[in-house]
Amino acid sequence: MDLLSLIQWPAFAASVVAAWLVASSSKPRRNVGFWIFLLSNVLWVAWGIHTSAYALLALQFCLAAMNIRGLFKTEA
Repeated sequence: MDLLSLIQWPAFAASVVAAWLVASSSKPRRNVGFWIFLLSNVLWVAWGIHTSAYALLALQFCLAAMNIRGLFKTEA
């Protein structure tokens, strides 16, 4: 297994932590959650490129757009 294949595990962990934070009733925690979701999107894109997982890439770009929307709604 090469080093880039291991990126899926931090991406997984970031996604789970971000979901936990976004579900919080605390506005600052939700905001941090959206930033962590964006980090997970970047990690998943890196892994998706490495593995040629094109549906995953498309999904991550769509989810990143929704996470950016969530950031704007949380900060407003």
